[in-house]
Amino acid sequence: MIDSSIVKQLKDVFGRLETTVELVYRPSTHPKQEEFVAMLKAVSHTSLHVEVREEGEPSEVPRLLVANRGQLTGVAFTGIPGGHEFTSLVLTILHADGKGKLPDAALVERIRRLRGPVRLRTFVSLACENCPGVVQALNLMATLHDDFEHEMVDGEFAPEEVEALKIQGVPSVMRGGKLVSSGKSTLSDLLTKLEAEFGVEEGVRLAFDLGEYDVAVIGGGPAGAASAVYTARKGLKTAVISDRLGGQLQDTKGIENLISVTYTEGPKLTADLGQHLDHHEIDVLEHRRVARVEPGGQVTLELDTGETLRTRSLIVATGARWRELGVEGEKEYLGRGVAFCPHCDGPYYKGKDIAVVGGGNSGVEAAIDLAGIVKSVTLLEFMPELKADAVLVQKLESLPNARIVKNARTLRVIGDGEKVTSLEYEDRATGESHELGLAGVFVQIGLVPNSRFLSDIVETNQRGEILIDDKCRTSQPGIYAAGDVTNVPYKQIVVAIGEGAKAALAAFEDRMVAP
Repeated sequence: MIDSSIVKQLKDVFGRLETTVELVYRPSTHPKQEEFVAMLKAVSHTSLHVEVREEGEPSEVPRLLVANRGQLTGVAFTGIPGGHEFTSLVLTILHADGKGKLPDAALVERIRRLRGPVRLRTFVSLACENCPGVVQALNLMATLHDDFEHEMVDGEFAPEEVEALKIQGVPSVMRGGKLVSSGKSTLSDLLTKLEAEFGVEEGVRLAFDLGEYDVAVIGGGPAGAASAVYTARKGLKTAVISDRLGGQLQDTKGIENLISVTYTEGPKLTADLGQHLDHHEIDVLEHRRVARVEPGGQVTLELDTGETLRTRSLIVATGARWRELGVEGEKEYLGRGVAFCPHCDGPYYKGKDIAVVGGGNSGVEAAIDLAGIVKSVTLLEFMPELKADAVLVQKLESLPNARIVKNARTLRVIGDGEKVTSLEYEDRATGESHELGLAGVFVQIGLVPNSRFLSDIVETNQRGEILIDDKCRTSQPGIYAAGDVTNVPYKQIVVAIGEGAKAALAAFEDRMVAP
């Protein structure tokens, strides 16, 4: 059954529905079918515009199709969309009726220009926190495109398919037997991949002139949101360009060091940032990336959608992303033995030998967590000593199935063409190479700043961090930077918020003294 507090929330959310959305389930003798149907009926009882019915050929496992006004939307769920995927079901109901947060006209047009038929299945785990974002993005595309079908498949209900397709990580987006996307992806990531995979209908490339702004902020995380709120409050016409609001916050669990907030979580803080942006007259251009920056008296930005805009001041708050090893085999076996999320993909390596690369806090914590699932875990650290906190190192050293290898340079990931079989590393002290037989490699070697698109315009350091002065000014007049993308020490949420505010105030100050 659905918790009473959730029922109340659904009544409020579904109060916006205007047409009938139908949850069509297949008959099944599966042991969990009764639980599945009970959940669907509980959802339908929250709105007169949500109906449930049984229809179609029998299914071996619980299966659901979503329709609107008698027409299938192209969205299907195999397995019970509970846990993290319950939100995916709720959003699909809203999107089927054209409600909820929808892409703007430019994004909708890009989605509809995909060359059909598009037929995709995404294999997920209900414990995976990265899976819902992918499922929701593809479900949304299906509701907007006339020849697009997407099915969420809970791997627990399709173990034979998971084995046959050699899926070793979630989410895995499949086109037949071909892996199209693996791991965390945003809507813009997925749309770009699908345009390459399926092609687009012939026609002129989309191009929209978005006009002129006083300030444009690239990035929707803590630094970017703070910058935009401060400039909007100063009366400056402001735009925020973001691949996804929240940035790294979307992947952050408990947050206990944001002063005055005893405890929150990344998705909740992201929603709060979004509400604060909505409270001001700020144009939020989500699901976009900046393709080109042309500096000058006015900075011109060209977006990956073909849109352009001009701004007097640019604030770069693009944050950072997971650092890759950059070795042979890493990209080739992503999702087939190479992973970045121990929590999401760890269960696929139960009883197997794996390695974690990286001896900082994140790497040691990952090794400790995985040790409780896998047969053995080997942690490889490039430096002579681990960088993690002593208490974590002591915990890892106490585990009987964990081994630590220091001074280890990862050389390549080796596989048989379908999955990872081993990893080769060099002992930096002796120069000897060793091959470690294993089934999976979890990469935990820190973050790299998202500054490459500006590297030939502003000055950066060897790590790629944008160099700024004490007022967040870069080497290029009119361009400011804030947060994890800069050389400011201590990559913390509270620091990023402060730096974002400082960049905004500097942009305003410079505007006031400009001739």
